Amino acid sequence: MSIIDLPVSASPVDVVPLKYGVVVYQGFQALDVFGPLDALNSLSLAYPLQLYVIAETLEPVTTKPPKGLGNPAADFGQSILPTHTFETAPAVDVLIVPGGIGNRVPENISKAIDYIARVYSTLKFLITVCTGSAIAAQAGVLDGKRATTNKRAWSRTIQLRPQVEWVAHARWVVDGKIWTSSGVSAGIDIIFAFMGEAYGEEVATMIANFLEYERHTDSNWDPYADLYGIN
Repeated sequence: MSIIDLPVSASPVDVVPLKYGVVVYQGFQALDVFGPLDALNSLSLAYPLQLYVIAETLEPVTTKPPKGLGNPAADFGQSILPTHTFETAPAVDVLIVPGGIGNRVPENISKAIDYIARVYSTLKFLITVCTGSAIAAQAGVLDGKRATTNKRAWSRTIQLRPQVEWVAHARWVVDGKIWTSSGVSAGIDIIFAFMGEAYGEEVATMIANFLEYERHTDSNWDPYADLYGIN
């Protein structure tokens, strides 16, 4: 018996996304990755999910910012071990793209941008967290789509791709198969919103309660747009 028993109303296994990929690069934001993944870890107790961690190489990828962008007096970070490279990754249903200081270095994310542009048409869903939307935008896949991003990084991000219909006041935005979220912790709220859509709201509530997480369920809740004076 599973540790988590699905509610009767849960979507059946044969109609839900099961294969997940997450893009990582040096200087990715830890919570952007591990917040959504922890919720999905719990969901995998009930559904046969598969996870692929995808990077430029199979070497460990650290959260430490590249090229002196971090604190030179600090030695603090965590690493994740990729399972596949951008060249060897299998097809996925859902691709998660995190933000992080590392995406301010163009050569640090160029291969990730190429990968997203290449596989986008095969995805059922694309989910970005924080400035992960900047990476997806540079891949051209957000052109003409509504999307949001981290509000502190708002000006820098939207300048990268004005072809995107950037939504300033939003915790997350859904446009077709594209789900984009605001800064860092919004990644947890968007993954639960996505979970509710794809697997059923009772499932999302069950997993949130399992993690003792109080969700923001209003996609328009965004005090940070006001904090940073973004209209």
